Amino acid sequence: MEDYAKELCAFAPQELRKVLFVSGGSESVETAIKLARQYHYDAGNKDKYLVIGRKPAYHGSTILPLSLASRKSHRQPYLPLLLKFPVIPAPFCYHCPFKKSYPQCNLACARELEKTIKKIGPEKISAFIAEPVIGASAGAVVPPKEYFPIVRQICNKYNVLMILDEVMTGFGRTGKWFAFQHWNFVPDIVVVSKGIAAGIVPFAAVFCQKKIVETIKKGSGNFVHGFTFENNPLTAGTAGMVLKYVKKHNLVGRSREMGKYLFSRLLTLSDIPIVGDIRGLGLMTAVEFVENKKTKKPFSRKAQVAEKIVQAALKRGLNLYFAIGFIEGADSDIGDAVMVAPPFITTKQEINKIIDIFKESILEVQNKLQGSDPF
Repeated sequence: MEDYAKELCAFAPQELRKVLFVSGGSESVETAIKLARQYHYDAGNKDKYLVIGRKPAYHGSTILPLSLASRKSHRQPYLPLLLKFPVIPAPFCYHCPFKKSYPQCNLACARELEKTIKKIGPEKISAFIAEPVIGASAGAVVPPKEYFPIVRQICNKYNVLMILDEVMTGFGRTGKWFAFQHWNFVPDIVVVSKGIAAGIVPFAAVFCQKKIVETIKKGSGNFVHGFTFENNPLTAGTAGMVLKYVKKHNLVGRSREMGKYLFSRLLTLSDIPIVGDIRGLGLMTAVEFVENKKTKKPFSRKAQVAEKIVQAALKRGLNLYFAIGFIEGADSDIGDAVMVAPPFITTKQEINKIIDIFKESILEVQNKLQGSDPF
């Protein structure tokens, strides 16, 4: 386990070479939020406890991460249990919450963080949490290149820790070991799961800056937190073998190159009337479907467009993943996207087949929508 930790940390920036191993994404986010709180507590800033999240967002199913989730259907049954955290709009240019266009918007979505910190009071804000590329809650939404550097400056200014949820994006999915490496900044805490052990065993890693560990050492002396299978040698050993395979076959580089090809092939779907937006980074891509291309009007959730396309593709032997409910509606959240995220070992021939099946599936659902009795 210790050998693996050393080998793994070699791929992280120098500042992020402290790591804790847990069993999954929700545990890792829970750990990150508590770690940020104890850091401030031991630094003498005992009023710092609030975490600013974003909308749309999803960070896990335990209570702390779920408190930062945005989708109504995820939250509704558990509302009495959830904590109240402040939320700001995520950088979602296709559906800009400020009704502006990039770059004339002056990154209003990033600057909203500072406004919220000042409104609530920086003495109460512990951390800001975000996915570098929004995953299942919106479908591979990539921020403008200036977004995270601006956010990093704001967090520094107000002594707010920056937590990145790389449960989906980390370990090569976007074409780099960590997605934040696409931009010029380093977060304070990063969580990685899913791909880090190739889905073979339950495993996740929480990386943090040395200053956090040293502050807790000098304060409480111990991180008051733990799980039964934290720092487990069996799962760490499995993840270690995955790391060796990924390095040996340069799968992170392959994800980057195959991602470019996948994106170029997805762009051939642009002329289909219900295709609204095509987005993504590396082998994490998505297509959003709309009723009206010009106005970007979403379909009614009753139509279940994304789910129908996924089902149509599955009948043809292609496994896709739908992302729904990322636009706030009057009664329920709306929005339909389908994620395309093949394995790092995928070939150009397989990507061609993916696009062929995906196109057939989209056209099948589109034809039913335009029929006299859709679905």
